[in-house]
Amino acid sequence: MRVEQIYRYPVKGLTAEALEEVMLAEGQCLPHDRRFALAQGDAPFDPAAPAWLQKRHFGCLMANARLAMLHSAFDPKTGVLAIRPPEGPPLLGDTRSEAGRAEIAAFLTAFLGEEARGVPRFVESPGHHFTDVATKCVSIIGLASLAALEKAVGMKLDPLRFRANVYVSGGAPWAEFDWVGQEIQLGAARLRVFKRIIRCPATEVNPDTAERDAKPPQWLRQHFGHADLGVYAEVIEGGRIAVGDALEPLDGELLR
Repeated sequence: MRVEQIYRYPVKGLTAEALEEVMLAEGQCLPHDRRFALAQGDAPFDPAAPAWLQKRHFGCLMANARLAMLHSAFDPKTGVLAIRPPEGPPLLGDTRSEAGRAEIAAFLTAFLGEEARGVPRFVESPGHHFTDVATKCVSIIGLASLAALEKAVGMKLDPLRFRANVYVSGGAPWAEFDWVGQEIQLGAARLRVFKRIIRCPATEVNPDTAERDAKPPQWLRQHFGHADLGVYAEVIEGGRIAVGDALEPLDGELLR
């Protein structure tokens, strides 16, 4: 199996950023992945004592499909987050200053309109990631599994609907489910797969149009008897991964 794409998502719910390579660290997510989030005004998130919260507490595609209309880019060297709306001037916000974070929060709040609750905050906390599960991990999708779903429903589905970190080609559909509880070699890193990814309504959102024009969770249940696509894996030995690298179970079995 071969790594075809690597992505990080610096702001929860906003644009994917493609990477040619990345260094994985033991027990960590991809660097800068889900580093920031727009916490809704009623979210009990405390940056001084960060704790994992469900995605409903933050701006997210599951509840806020219109976020897909924004195009964002984050520069880790300068801390500048650029956000371009479908109309009007872009925002260049400084994530490293209180004033800059307030400016970003106000921009996103205005864009969400009635979907914003209370007074949202643009938040981060060193070492914390706003992931969909509490364990810091890497998400992996086998493109053969996605192709099986596409064939079943007769519709092409942009892989970015599923917002994974790593997409791999080769192998049989759903082969990644057999890795749960096992270790895999991904490039120079070693990971332990611990959970299948249950898909939510965020995958209904077309990342290009922001329209809910597909029903992957329903289709998965209808055609395959589950709502899962992809797996979560913890990094147990860090190392570099890059597009073109191999992925293989450490017992050497690629397929079922």
